[in-house]
Amino acid sequence: MRAALFYKKEDVRVEEVPEPSPGPGQVKLRNAYAGICGSDLHVYYAPEAAGVNFDAPHPVTGAMPPQVLGHEFSGTVVEVGEGVNDVAVGDRAAVWPIYFCQECPACDKGLYNVCRKIGFHGLTADGGGMAEYTTVDVSKLHVLPDSVDLRMGALVEPMSVAWHGVEKSGVSAGGSALIAGAGPIGIGVYFALRAKGVDRVLISEPSAARRETVARLGAAVVDPVEGDLAAAVTELTGGSGVDVAFDAAGAGVAVTSALANLTPGGRVVVLALHERPFEFNPTQLVMGETEVAGTLAYLPADFDAVIEAMSRGVYDTTGWVEEVGLDDVVDAIHRLREGAGAKILVSSTE
Repeated sequence: MRAALFYKKEDVRVEEVPEPSPGPGQVKLRNAYAGICGSDLHVYYAPEAAGVNFDAPHPVTGAMPPQVLGHEFSGTVVEVGEGVNDVAVGDRAAVWPIYFCQECPACDKGLYNVCRKIGFHGLTADGGGMAEYTTVDVSKLHVLPDSVDLRMGALVEPMSVAWHGVEKSGVSAGGSALIAGAGPIGIGVYFALRAKGVDRVLISEPSAARRETVARLGAAVVDPVEGDLAAAVTELTGGSGVDVAFDAAGAGVAVTSALANLTPGGRVVVLALHERPFEFNPTQLVMGETEVAGTLAYLPADFDAVIEAMSRGVYDTTGWVEEVGLDDVVDAIHRLREGAGAKILVSSTE
């Protein structure tokens, strides 16, 4: 079968690899779509900084490069292994891709998404969604209802990142929110807020193209560079400041400007990875009794919640999701690095 394999920095190759077979407790999937994630870009351009170890196998999965990419993906069950009774051939599913050690303090608390030895199917475990087939433990499958197609199913993973962040924020229906960044995760935060009844939402985004895209989805937008962010927040909230703010941009100014526009007792949730440190004055937290929280990835319950919201038609892919074939993976990575496009799904059937 054909697969996109990561070998080393800026070296991804589409090659023929052996077709896998499911072991006990596993299923074999015919992959449909796999999204290219920001994590894939980190691995491609700065693998050591992204935690890729070329000298030793992953401590949980035992995998090493070359690695089939694709950790946000969907597929159809084509074969089941011994002992699998919960799903059947023909079921369509999204895959919760996390591997965890079951030994660290995070795992003891059920926080598998922050396991100290965390691994991901399609990043640091054998197999991945950017191949014709893969095998996974049946426990990782989240079966899709008839109302959620495989294309939407491939978005369950990134939308669950956003959903988890919104859960962490504690915002409730009728509240207000500011989102920094209109990439896929920022868009996902917007949809998750809408699903929870939070209608007063403002998205701060310096890219005119991205502002236009998210505005077509119904969002209120502001240019934080040429526009007046504080005035836009004042208009949104009547001068009280937003209840929560989300950093989906990975820029220090996104956090500091969010803190400046919070209501007293508000919270900033950081979902994005930051490539460099930044300074802020903690007095901002003290004077308003505000908080900063970080979130990573998702838990299985977030997958279930996103799929349920998708089944209700909450999510709209118009204008921000495109598809390419397996042979176009490297070109798509380059385009995303240059800021072109938002979410690119790779189809192994094209």
